[in-house]
Amino acid sequence: MSTEHESPNNSARGALRLAPNVEEMEEHKRKLPRQFVNFIFYRARAEWRMLDDADKAHCKQQFVETVEDFRRDLLINTYSTVGWRANADFMIWRIGSDLGPFQEMTGLLNGTPMAKYVEATESFLSMTKRSMFIEKDCSDHEEDRTHIVPGQAAYLFVCPVQRTHEWYSRPQEQRQEMMDEYQRIGSKYRSVKLHTTYSFGLDDQEFVVVFETDKPSDFLDMFQELRETKASGFTLRNTPMFTCRRRSLVECLDALG
Repeated sequence: MSTEHESPNNSARGALRLAPNVEEMEEHKRKLPRQFVNFIFYRARAEWRMLDDADKAHCKQQFVETVEDFRRDLLINTYSTVGWRANADFMIWRIGSDLGPFQEMTGLLNGTPMAKYVEATESFLSMTKRSMFIEKDCSDHEEDRTHIVPGQAAYLFVCPVQRTHEWYSRPQEQRQEMMDEYQRIGSKYRSVKLHTTYSFGLDDQEFVVVFETDKPSDFLDMFQELRETKASGFTLRNTPMFTCRRRSLVECLDALG
């Protein structure tokens, strides 16, 4: 359940535009640094709900301040998953050019008072083929199809993907033909933005595919249609699937009860 190339319809949804000189753009893309991407999911332990309000407030403040300190090094978006899965209550989406800040941030979060009451239940690590994400209102990059501002839609769907061995034994032409079909279907659903990142050797899955949209019903219809493509028959695994709602970290923690 993945494309091996970024969906071409990202540039057609109004947020991005094509650079005037295609050759210059391609050369620019080759020089861009690649980015690491991580989706880490947390669940609150039962002990959390036994705390009094003052202790909860202290724990949440320390946790939020630690995350905020890393916005200088990482692009960070947060999402609530409360009520939709039993093994996750919120998720932090982190993007950066170096792995160090990811580990440093997690280590410091593990040292906060709240670490006694929340646990990481899933973490997916991947990488872009080029630098593709920027911050909102970033003045360092001209907005074009090379750069995407993540976390703009209300909902995010996160899906780790692994292909069968047979997929990689097929000729490149056959694989490309199947992916073209996949992309044609995706282009019909303009409200859904697709991001494909790569995990070969970095994590258990081979890709992490995420979909951003304000219309979950459009995502459901698109996902069902994609299941009927030829490429889908070469998917070994594309679960767990996480439905996430964009919220500030304060809102995510308040929803824990």
